[in-house]
Amino acid sequence: MARKLDPDRHAARRQTVLDAAIRCFAEKGFHGTSTAEICKVAGMSPGNLFHYFESKAAIIAAIAEQDRDEIAGLFAEASGADDVIGALEQIAEKALRLVADQTYGRLTLEIAAESARSAEVAALFQRNDTFIMDELIRLLERGVAAGQIDPQLDCEAAAAWLYALTDGAIARAIMDRDSTVEAHLPMLKRLIRRFVEKR
Repeated sequence: MARKLDPDRHAARRQTVLDAAIRCFAEKGFHGTSTAEICKVAGMSPGNLFHYFESKAAIIAAIAEQDRDEIAGLFAEASGADDVIGALEQIAEKALRLVADQTYGRLTLEIAAESARSAEVAALFQRNDTFIMDELIRLLERGVAAGQIDPQLDCEAAAAWLYALTDGAIARAIMDRDSTVEAHLPMLKRLIRRFVEKR
């Protein structure tokens, strides 16, 4: 009789592989990391790893999917907020706090670099970018309808600039290792509020 799969154990082991891959990719990049190195950090044999992921590309795809789930969680929390500008500030703050973890920050830079080299990787993470843009536009439109956000703003263009502003703050946080979220956050929130609020 075949052994019954324990879905919780399977999910936990799969996450172990993803966590190990994230550490390796952050340190050595996608190309510089072998599946053997991921196995070593995950504490499992190659045969065992391939039980969870068929290739390194599949691991990268799973990281993109996990990233998308985290992003969706941020916007789900914001979707019911009465204060739309406060929700935008909260999303920016949570994004900054994520990259305060140097592993996550280095992985963010690696994704950007690899996306410039690889159409396949770019396509994986482009879905995340499109999702973020769509959600930002939706949030801004809700703020305009609620009378909180400047109705003269082009919501699509404003979403693109909000995204760029937050990305820039994240890049600074990654490059300047002595900086803290608390050092950048007040100015970032001030810029967001002054940019979008109805006057």
